[in-house]
Amino acid sequence: MNIATIFRSVVLAVTLGAPLITLAQAADAPILRATVYNSHLPEASKGGEAWNGITVAHDGTVYYVLSSPEYNSAGQMYSFNPKTKAVTHIADLNDVVGQGKTKAVAQGKSHVSFVEHKGKLYFSTHLGYYKHAEGVERTADAPDGYAPYPGGHFVSYDLATGKFENLGIAPRGEGIITMNLDTQRERLYGITWPTGHFLTYDLKTRSGIKDLGTLFHGGETGELGKDYRSICRRIVIDPRDGTAYFSTPDGAIHRYHYDTETIDTLDGITLKKDYFGTLDPTQHGMAYNWRAAVWDPAKNVIYGVNGRSGYLFQINPNAGSFKLLERLTSEPSKASGMLDQFEYGYLGLVLAADGHTLYYLTGAPLPGKTPASGPGHREGAHLITYDLAAHKYQDHGLILLENGQPASAPQSLAVAEDGTVYTLCYVARAGRRVIELISFHP
Repeated sequence: MNIATIFRSVVLAVTLGAPLITLAQAADAPILRATVYNSHLPEASKGGEAWNGITVAHDGTVYYVLSSPEYNSAGQMYSFNPKTKAVTHIADLNDVVGQGKTKAVAQGKSHVSFVEHKGKLYFSTHLGYYKHAEGVERTADAPDGYAPYPGGHFVSYDLATGKFENLGIAPRGEGIITMNLDTQRERLYGITWPTGHFLTYDLKTRSGIKDLGTLFHGGETGELGKDYRSICRRIVIDPRDGTAYFSTPDGAIHRYHYDTETIDTLDGITLKKDYFGTLDPTQHGMAYNWRAAVWDPAKNVIYGVNGRSGYLFQINPNAGSFKLLERLTSEPSKASGMLDQFEYGYLGLVLAADGHTLYYLTGAPLPGKTPASGPGHREGAHLITYDLAAHKYQDHGLILLENGQPASAPQSLAVAEDGTVYTLCYVARAGRRVIELISFHP
């Protein structure tokens, strides 16, 4: 059974079949109570998905995208006003890029963290419609009467006027699964799915998307055991000189040089560490890629997490140093000795506005359940913080929804200045599994 199917089985078990988790069941463990907001995602999206696609803007407004796995239903963008608690539908992603009602596979996702710059949000679009073969997700053939997916787009959204601008489309009909923006030099970066081509787009010259090729062998369309390689989900930018860093599943760290527009490999540092386990980059899973990573402008270092093991590490590119810091898995996972259910790991890693607190969302076995692996295991979600100054790890506990169900499958994270945490996760409503925005405060 492939990992996507396992993940969805876990989610279904948690949201539709799991008993309510009560304080009595988890009296010795902290609990975070979350509020759920109804986005009214169209039923055609079949409950939706969510992978990144969230940010808190300068005025505190939360912007997010709920994705769709259906070929004929696009992802939807929303805003949430924390003062009025109002959710507003902003746009259909097909309409955003000018695809409209064209009978082509939909712009199903935004798989990236938004970046705010000069009054605009920048993000990219991606496909949500796949097939499963050889235990992995592959690009699906378009159904009869529909054209293939045309490609993901770089997009901007003007916060004042509400207008979108389509900045360009990825080549070869691939989605843009990874994106970041160098706000000082105004250059966008992206990595495509499934073959992992590195893209750039200059906001100053508007000269179009440049394709610098791939370092991912066959990417996620490759043959398992041979040229298959998972695509890095985070590009990290050094604001001092514009260098953009990304990883490959063999543990190499690559860097794009702004001045020369070339890519090389960082010497002397590898993410292939014994502590992370024995991982095969030719099999599905993130292997030695960082699953999530952020830049620390105070120390000029990268903080990243290995998805399979949950270990947090620090990289100083200029010094050529690597330092293992702490395992960010939940206390229940540590106590049971189990690996978390989702072997890709978790994308929710944020450096807070205070400059020294990392927030991280991770999985955990539910109270009273025997740790196990496989599709029958049910997993909750915990919020972890790590104080970089004090070197202090803290598990803030299991996240419970208003109906007593555990939050499940959070793969997005945004933290407001007042410490309110936002994520997108599965909830049960009227017998259906749906993705919604939730908030809580540790």
